[in-house]
Amino acid sequence: MEIILASGNRHKLFELKEILTDHTLLLPEDIGISFDFEETGTSFLENSQGKAFALFNKISRPVLADDSGLIVEALNGEPGIYSARYGSVNGIELEAPARNIYLLDKLQGESNLSAEFICCMSLILDKNRFFVAQESFKGEITRESTGINGFGYDPIFFLPEYGKTVAELPEKEKNKISHRGKAGYRIAKLLEEL
Repeated sequence: MEIILASGNRHKLFELKEILTDHTLLLPEDIGISFDFEETGTSFLENSQGKAFALFNKISRPVLADDSGLIVEALNGEPGIYSARYGSVNGIELEAPARNIYLLDKLQGESNLSAEFICCMSLILDKNRFFVAQESFKGEITRESTGINGFGYDPIFFLPEYGKTVAELPEKEKNKISHRGKAGYRIAKLLEEL
């Protein structure tokens, strides 16, 4: 099945193509559609559903949307739904390395570095079939950036059971255990059963 990902993020597209291997995933720009969604929801679910419905209403084709983010205990859940825009000033977003430094600066002096990623995916197949999968991925923030794989906060998200950051894991291993990977596999299983 051809599914359009309600995103402009090629990193997400790449990750999801590794998981939803029986399907063709494309970005809106791949089909000549301009799509930009302003996330105004108060939860990952609201943002995921908002993106999915906005794109579906525009193209009337199967759509998959994802909203995900990092929740840091010591920061009372920040950056949360604002993860991609964390540290932005006057609407100018920081690139991932600068965003990671901003987060690490906010954690100076904190001993509780527990954190988790949340991913909520919304799949719309047609006007009568809509599905949601939400998953999490626990770890802790490390004091310095390590690894070259992945994107976003991966270089500072440490997995004690692996002794590595997410950015040090091979992509296939990451996809088995990550928030997006687990939610993606739930969507893949659902599609198999339809």
